Amino acid sequence: MENADVARQLGEMADILELTGGNPFKVRAYRAAAQVIDTLPEPVEEVWRRGALTDLPSIGTGIAEEIGELLATGHSPRHDELARQVPLGVLELLRLEGVGPRTVEAMWKQLGVTDLDSLEAAIADGSLARLPRMGPVRIRSIREALERYRGRGSRLPIHRALFYAEGMLGRLRKARGVIRAEAAGSLRRRMETVGDIDLLVCSEEPEAVRRAFVALPGVAKVLATGETKSSVRLEAGVQVDLRVVPPESWGAALHYFTGSKRHNVSIRTRAVRRGLKINEYGIFDRHDRRIGGEREEEIFEAVGLPWIPPELREANGEIEAAEAGRLPVLVEEADVLGDLHVHSRASTDARATIEKLALEARRLGRSYLAITDHSRSRPLGLDEEGVLRVAAEARRIERRLGGSPRLLTGVEVDILPDGSLDLPLELLAGLDWVVASIHSRFHEPAEETTARLIRAIRSGVVDLIGHPTGRQIGKRDPYPFDLGAVLEAAAACGVAMEVNAMPDRLDLNDKACRLAREAGVQVVIDSDAHNESHLANLRYGVWVARRGWLEAKDVRNTRPPGELRRRGRRTYDAAEAAR
Repeated sequence: MENADVARQLGEMADILELTGGNPFKVRAYRAAAQVIDTLPEPVEEVWRRGALTDLPSIGTGIAEEIGELLATGHSPRHDELARQVPLGVLELLRLEGVGPRTVEAMWKQLGVTDLDSLEAAIADGSLARLPRMGPVRIRSIREALERYRGRGSRLPIHRALFYAEGMLGRLRKARGVIRAEAAGSLRRRMETVGDIDLLVCSEEPEAVRRAFVALPGVAKVLATGETKSSVRLEAGVQVDLRVVPPESWGAALHYFTGSKRHNVSIRTRAVRRGLKINEYGIFDRHDRRIGGEREEEIFEAVGLPWIPPELREANGEIEAAEAGRLPVLVEEADVLGDLHVHSRASTDARATIEKLALEARRLGRSYLAITDHSRSRPLGLDEEGVLRVAAEARRIERRLGGSPRLLTGVEVDILPDGSLDLPLELLAGLDWVVASIHSRFHEPAEETTARLIRAIRSGVVDLIGHPTGRQIGKRDPYPFDLGAVLEAAAACGVAMEVNAMPDRLDLNDKACRLAREAGVQVVIDSDAHNESHLANLRYGVWVARRGWLEAKDVRNTRPPGELRRRGRRTYDAAEAAR
């Protein structure tokens, strides 16, 4: 089983317990464990095999045993027992933004609503209004949440798709006759969500590869099978398509099946103008003689272009930039020196000590971390005294570790509804690094949210706007605001915008990254780590930045700590603030 499968079952157990009035501590334990497994940067099966499950945050002996049983047998008796208590369609209702377990329980038990369709019917026939505290405004909110949820479709977040693909590729590479095996399609282009998973194998024994593919663990149904193409559906509901090509076609096929379609059409059109034909089988001259295709670079060479990174192949100007010699030198994960949005257990939703975070950062080669726990507006967040206490602890630990990594004192301060900050400006001005974020009132009018963000940017004490659009992939849409106006203010004040690498955020997205670059605003790629394992998730943020055409110079935390403040952030003036 892949990480997503284990996380899904743990999450479902938490949901069912919550709906049926189970122990709230057990609900929180399952939910925390699910979140840890879902965002774990390595296969949970490997952690289990080396006997280290209980070393992970939020996973005690009992849950570790359940995970082990699930991995060993593909089956959880506890999950099956709980699942008999609730129709599975009810659990999907919990995915609706703003619809909590009490509301879902009332819909289910009082109205017989057991899935999205029956909820839609209850809204249409007016029966939903019979529930307590279910007025017109609340019903409209639920209807809109249902429409948004359905509008998102069933695309898979990249981190989950990646684990399915890597698990299958790892097994295929050991199969008879396999020379090379890679992911293609939107996964290779590092899109934030993936519809189907595309795998490409180089082999001169396609039948052996086909047999190995359809027999892989996790395959629930064979959808189609042929000499060079097969499709399966996994037990998790994901479709995986396999293409097998001979060595002489490998480069051409890798390019063709990476896409995007518009990019491929542009390349083929250029080839036709040169008297060539390019397809998934190779490069051919006007007499249909093969003249290349074994290496992907040959495709670009044939049409007079340098190799274009897969992340840019969206027909958004990359071909013109390549032709003019203006392709960006995209940022690499190795360029990122530090992580500037990290939570210790001083944040009640985080699990790691500062020392554990620092040691893991050092293992990963990071030069610095900013410890940015939540401010007091969040449940049990830090007040002034708490911020100073955490800062002092960070300094002590930094000294004990010999200054490696450098630990910056900081906070993630809430941007309140009027745009003011959740802690005194004098306190914030004395910290090394301040992240300001919106965590509430997501549905205000666009002009109010725009003004809210701009006031925070102009406070003079903010270094970074955290997860700037507030979205959670597949769960919550971005809040409405004028991104152009916010970027203009950020550029004027030297405030950076975050690319939050938490896999369910990836916020800013790639398009907004490109707009930030054009506006002269730097970004910071952060993990938003809530336990030490999250520190390894920076790669997801780097992929977003690459899709946004960003170079190392566009990313502030590719610089050493002494150069982080591009314009000397401290423009705060107490008298001006009082006015």
